[in-house]
Amino acid sequence: MKQYDVIVVGGGHAGCEAALAASRMGCETLLFNINLDSIALMSCNPAIGGLAKGQLVKEIDALGGEMGKVADRTAVHFRILNASKGPAVQSSRVQCDKQLYRLTMKSVVERQPKLHLFQALVDRLLVEDGRVVGVEDQTGVSYGAKAVVITTGTFLNGLIHIGMAHYPAGRAGEMASLPLARNLSELGFEMGRMKTGTPPRLKASTIDFSRLERQDSDPAFEPFSLSTHHLREERLPSYFGYTTPETHCLIRDNIRLSPLYGGIIKGIGARYCPSLEDKVMRFADRQRHPVVMELEGLDTEEVYAKGLGNSLPLELQEKIVHSVPGLEEAEILRAAYAIEYDFVQPTQLQHTLETKILRGLYLAGQINGTSGYEEAAAQGMWAGINAALAVQGRPPFVLDRSEAYMGVMVDDLVTQGVDEPYRMFTSRAEYRLILREDNAALRLTPRGFELGLISPELQEQISGRIQQISEGIKRLSSLRIYPGVNVNSKLEQKGSPAIKNPLSLFQLLKRTDFSWDDLALFSDLPDFPEDLAACSDRNVRKQIEIEAKYEGYISRQREAVARMKALENRRIPPGFDYSAIPGLSNELKTKLSRVAPETLGQARRITGMTQAALAAVLIIIKKWEQNGKAPFPAPAHSE
Repeated sequence: MKQYDVIVVGGGHAGCEAALAASRMGCETLLFNINLDSIALMSCNPAIGGLAKGQLVKEIDALGGEMGKVADRTAVHFRILNASKGPAVQSSRVQCDKQLYRLTMKSVVERQPKLHLFQALVDRLLVEDGRVVGVEDQTGVSYGAKAVVITTGTFLNGLIHIGMAHYPAGRAGEMASLPLARNLSELGFEMGRMKTGTPPRLKASTIDFSRLERQDSDPAFEPFSLSTHHLREERLPSYFGYTTPETHCLIRDNIRLSPLYGGIIKGIGARYCPSLEDKVMRFADRQRHPVVMELEGLDTEEVYAKGLGNSLPLELQEKIVHSVPGLEEAEILRAAYAIEYDFVQPTQLQHTLETKILRGLYLAGQINGTSGYEEAAAQGMWAGINAALAVQGRPPFVLDRSEAYMGVMVDDLVTQGVDEPYRMFTSRAEYRLILREDNAALRLTPRGFELGLISPELQEQISGRIQQISEGIKRLSSLRIYPGVNVNSKLEQKGSPAIKNPLSLFQLLKRTDFSWDDLALFSDLPDFPEDLAACSDRNVRKQIEIEAKYEGYISRQREAVARMKALENRRIPPGFDYSAIPGLSNELKTKLSRVAPETLGQARRITGMTQAALAAVLIIIKKWEQNGKAPFPAPAHSE
């Protein structure tokens, strides 16, 4: 039996990041995929990033991951979402050449030292004494490993629905993973059933784009990756249209043909991303719904018809498509469909994404009840890192909610579990003002360097940037302007109110009508630093300006983080008996026992937890300590 340090099952977005992280950290890694030609396939929309998702991509890159790099190399449409709002909720999104993205990532994976690829269907896990020791494929061949990462996406017991017809598949054209789903259930994992879907793909030459609203790329766009210096010059537009009353009538009159409404589909879909038949039935007062046409690449006729996702019969899908202005003659190249698949309830995972039932087994991506390429990639990298660290006998890698969006996501999953496909939102991050896209590198590159995923040169560059920001804030805070004709005339020239008291340039930068470039108005001050005025690093300038304008809010969030850390440092001993605590409801006792929170902070975030219940748990812990037991040490990831 061939032996590896880490085996990764599934070569989607989670699997690629897991395998790359483990191999780059020095582990001999084997990546399985049912079809090697579908590695990193964009099975749904041809886009990377989006609201809160852009933050995840930047964090993956800051830690040394690959998604941002490949997105930059293959992007053909660029947008900054929420550009008119504050920096905490701004997010980048790119539309990629779908096939070029797949081929580029496949090339990276194939050329990675210590990473081995093999095309096979994994049927079961090999287990000894409560630990995973390898896997067995469909031909009966076994492969040994010290750690296994499962990233099976929608393939676990996958079932595709088009009208009343349904058939097993992981996605259109690929077989489902049935034995592995049974194996996980037999091993004692609590399984659930999710549902997602994808819209039809249309032929571009049959669409009348003149009847749709065109949207071009934003003129200025920051790459996802720290290593990207130039973006592709080729650009593709997107187009916007709308459904019509005819569309809605077609769906209402034929809703009996939807497996979603006919009771055939049992899996739970996402409320925030409903199918078209769901939109029409749930929002009957809406006269129209948006439809977005995204071209899937530079050398293909396929167009992704976002907003037309459904599970209706093909002949009805054609009528629905033709009811949209501009699509009257559109040909469907690939039918829309819904897909059901199994997932593992993520409360059965530790914060490292290692399972509580089996040591050495890690889960990442849609198997954990999440949706989205970015959420999957972030979990894949997280699980791959921790699998490698465990193999090497090093401390685990865990980011808390104040350190990264991916820390928020993982904590949400393992603490609260899921009752619908989980998607990252900025609203989920309570410290989003300090977890911005623009400072992901400053927050996480040092951690990536510690893991061996970031080069010394890049780490030195980021360290220098951090120092420049700190020094810039100090220098601007020390430079003062004073009321007078000369100063106030310059402010009036800029359209900014005159000052009546001395003011530092840093305080002046707090004004909404004052930017970094406006500091040049005072370059004639005797002690104005020329090197600061001429600072060429736009990232440094941007960070200083954000720190100035949001100083009060940022300070309050940092204070909140300090309070949160106090709870995170109060460890709950393993095997803590919640059933013996008076005052807790039976529901809370069950939830606490199932999740087995590591800290009071994690316990506080369990759904339904109250301050009174939290105080009751703390009282028992203190009694344990007073009875002569040593205080429980802080968890390793709280540093």
